Amino acid sequence: MPAHHPSHPRSPLAGPSTGPSPPFPIPLSGPIVKGFGRGSRELGIPTANIPLAGLSVGGHEEVESGVYFGWAGVDVDDQGRRQKSGGGEGKVGGVWPMVMSIGWNPFYKNSVRSVEVHILHGFAQDFYGARMNLLILGFVRPEYDYVDKESLVEDIRTDIEVARRSLEREAYARLKDNPYLVQFEGGEHEQEIAK
Repeated sequence: MPAHHPSHPRSPLAGPSTGPSPPFPIPLSGPIVKGFGRGSRELGIPTANIPLAGLSVGGHEEVESGVYFGWAGVDVDDQGRRQKSGGGEGKVGGVWPMVMSIGWNPFYKNSVRSVEVHILHGFAQDFYGARMNLLILGFVRPEYDYVDKESLVEDIRTDIEVARRSLEREAYARLKDNPYLVQFEGGEHEQEIAK
């Protein structure tokens, strides 16, 4: 059972200043699928979800439940429109900072573990079915239970700021250019997982 949110102040940064340390960075990939529908509707914090099986694809199904930060590459443009790959002409898709939850969401009493990614960018439309490549660079905090929705949202907003500040450090910022983040070919295995 996850603990309730601690009363002490949160650290403004996550991860060592020298950059990711093992087991990070962790690559994770999968198609974006519909989640529980709570991120945008109830919390005002939209998420791009990938199947939990994506953890198995990355070989990290044992990852501790909690909140993480890193970079998300998605085969969409800045508005959320799908990008077609082909011909090797330029970069396809984009890379944005992200904060993500891997876990049970105890506030909602989920019966299944989920992977929910909040991309720190405002898109004009949803992009279900797009491929997302994640580079998880560090652990922000464990999963907590909350007494009310307002406390949950407040903590998520803090997570977003911790992720943003953490990724601004040079050792993390340079990983935005990792070629893996925009390699969207060969996602057949992940597409099968989504079915």
